[in-house]
Amino acid sequence: MKVLNVLVFPGGTEIGLEIRSALCQCKEVRLFSAGAAVSNHAPYVYARHFSVPDVADPHWVDRLNEIIISNHIDYIFPAHDEVLVALAENVDRVRAKMVSSSPETCLISRSKKDTYRILGEVLPVPEVYEHADQAKRYPVFLKPDRGQGSQGTSLIRDGEELEMALRRDRDRLILEYLPGKEYTIDCFSSRQGGLLFCGARERVRTRSGISMAGRPAQDGLFLDYARAIARRLRFHGAWFFQTKQDRNGAHKLLEFAPRIAGTMAFHRVQGVNFPLLSLCEQEGIPIEIRPNLLHIEMDRALVNRYRHSVSFSSVYVDLDDTLILNGKVNVDLIRFLYQCINEGKRLVLLTRHAARVQETLNAYRVEHLFDEVIHLDSTEPKAAHIRERDAIFIDDSFSERKKVSEEIGILTFDCSMIEMLLNERV
Repeated sequence: MKVLNVLVFPGGTEIGLEIRSALCQCKEVRLFSAGAAVSNHAPYVYARHFSVPDVADPHWVDRLNEIIISNHIDYIFPAHDEVLVALAENVDRVRAKMVSSSPETCLISRSKKDTYRILGEVLPVPEVYEHADQAKRYPVFLKPDRGQGSQGTSLIRDGEELEMALRRDRDRLILEYLPGKEYTIDCFSSRQGGLLFCGARERVRTRSGISMAGRPAQDGLFLDYARAIARRLRFHGAWFFQTKQDRNGAHKLLEFAPRIAGTMAFHRVQGVNFPLLSLCEQEGIPIEIRPNLLHIEMDRALVNRYRHSVSFSSVYVDLDDTLILNGKVNVDLIRFLYQCINEGKRLVLLTRHAARVQETLNAYRVEHLFDEVIHLDSTEPKAAHIRERDAIFIDDSFSERKKVSEEIGILTFDCSMIEMLLNERV
């Protein structure tokens, strides 16, 4: 496959970050990001990020096309449901191909009413009550026809509470409450081969509608559901659907979406790279999917990334309790040091190690990491050997860092501070 310029839009959503993780090390892909000019995570992980007005703005397509033309963008990955629909509605105006399914499938996915009307003929779906007095059993569940995550949803305990909720917002759907377990089924279809992959995961813990913990789910019913959906709608690449069990344990369809899901990493780490496969599908490249047969569980949490003003040409690093910590190589520090090598920084080991330094470095297989190794005796100050004034100093000892800071005036770091220096922008 030739090198493709791929724009993730918007790049800072959970979906956009998963696309970035899936493609950032693919030699066939050069990544770009775009999104509204609001605080988001994209600038921390994309080296090429651009501002585009919200899709409700009348000029968003014009601005998007400027970015597409000036950067020779081949494909756009939609990374938000509203963007998916906006791109589908403007497919003839946007100057790059969208990595998704047919516009008709995209538009159906955005409406719960349309989803239940079309797929309710072939799959069990939640019962929808047209009016409050039709609710057969409480609690019931309210959700918007067009929505994402858990925005605008509420659990209603009785008729009085339902009337109050509907007075605030008459446009929400009144649905049967499904109290059972919830599942996401990740799928992949190609125009040539049809449904090529179907893998289910239980949503063990969710936060704001985002799956934060998952484990594999084995049930032939999910494959039957996937085949029924794929026969009814046209899918080109990655897609997923969600089910939830009713009071009797029956799986009912909640929604589907013809896009990447933020937690598709669950299958990516087993060998199913949905974004890359979707690009191959768009390019007409023959596809074979061979995942590793593993039992894995996944849990997600917040990750920290930083932008900073630190500028340096050299790094001075301590050995004991810094590079080698509790008898093991400090892999986080090693990651940073190799980042420095990639950027042409000078690396110096500055240590009072009691044994032979080279033997220790050999034992831990880091013997060729440094441009210079300075082995001090027990009384020599480390500050006396730091020559550059645009260097940084990494040492576990507060007293060592204090002396270097006071005598030379350079920035000093301990191991817990290294994460700030990591550059993950691609």
